[in-house]
Amino acid sequence: MNLLDTFSEFKELKNIDRATLIRILEDAFRAVLVKQYGTDQNFSIIINTDKGDFEILRKRIVVEDDKVEDSNLQIGLSEAKAIDADFELGEEVTDEVKMADFGRRHILGLRQSLSGSIMELERDAIYQLYKDRIGQIVVGEVYQVWKREVLVRDDDGNDLILPKNEQIPSDFFRKGDTLRAVVVRVEVKNNSPLIILSRTSPMFLQRLFESEVPEIYDGLITIHKIVRMPGERAKVAVESYDDRIDPVGACVGMKGSRIHSIVRELHNESIDVINYTTNTQLYIQRALSPAKINSMSINEAEKRAEVYLDAEEVSMAIGKGGSNIKLAIQLVGYDIDVFREQAISEEDVLLDEFEDDIEPWIIDILKSIGCDTAKSVLELGFEELSRRTDLEDETIEDVLNILQAEFEN
Repeated sequence: MNLLDTFSEFKELKNIDRATLIRILEDAFRAVLVKQYGTDQNFSIIINTDKGDFEILRKRIVVEDDKVEDSNLQIGLSEAKAIDADFELGEEVTDEVKMADFGRRHILGLRQSLSGSIMELERDAIYQLYKDRIGQIVVGEVYQVWKREVLVRDDDGNDLILPKNEQIPSDFFRKGDTLRAVVVRVEVKNNSPLIILSRTSPMFLQRLFESEVPEIYDGLITIHKIVRMPGERAKVAVESYDDRIDPVGACVGMKGSRIHSIVRELHNESIDVINYTTNTQLYIQRALSPAKINSMSINEAEKRAEVYLDAEEVSMAIGKGGSNIKLAIQLVGYDIDVFREQAISEEDVLLDEFEDDIEPWIIDILKSIGCDTAKSVLELGFEELSRRTDLEDETIEDVLNILQAEFEN
């Protein structure tokens, strides 16, 4: 009898080692033997998982025909000689027990027991396999695309989930596409392992750098920190313990060859690679690149920095939608206030002069986007102020009216 033909669900076993499978099968068979014959002590079970077949051999002692008290443990002399004429009293006879001898009820019980045990083992094996792979990149095929998630299957047919919130906004997948993502967590839901993937995690970007930059993989360059706005911009702080290696140059590659492949994988996400340093002022300066800083004031106790730039550098320091300054703040761990550094003309007025008419917190917000004078706010206009700040439209209009009235008067 072919075991894998009889129990069809065993045909695709991938995550269970051979020794464990044999143990489970043997335990299940022995449980049935005990139910059928009252003991399993005189049985040998031989399982060949490669071929999918097995044998159950029973050992019995030869006794006189009228002295057989237990047909499972003893065999009459005449029955033994029918097997082999050379058998004598007291000898041991080994014969095969057929599955048909068990009866339909015991066979069904055996099947259910095996199915339950194998499924539990496979679930445990998949859970342990991917629990050990958290933080690693996996490659799979898109099997199903739903509104809130994508079902991915690895090379062994295991199901992996890429939720919508773990996808880059510009990601678009069709069934059959090849997908790369990092394993971020493994959960158990309804007694089954749930493997969650991510393409937005900083770890995904780190693994991509490790695969493209041999110096990182070999430990010659260390990634100190990664911050991301997935699909838009990322900043990567790197350092080298070998003075002969330029960490930024190694990460970018000749003519950008290394970083370009990473950017393509992330759908043109802009990646700034900077040299990490323990010098806070220099680190902030590098984090705000490409903006050029004129001067800086740092409050170590409050983890706050005031940065002063020329007027034309402010927009670069802040970045599109505030992306540059937001990521710089996350990277260095300091609150950063950007100020426009320019001489105040006699025709202009500092915002601080309007504290009687404008709430101080509103003035602080305007300063944080580089506006410290009335004209600098008016120059930006309503639309730009609305884009750069979280202020209500009505508040912005009131501020503009107050400042405009100052010059009209």
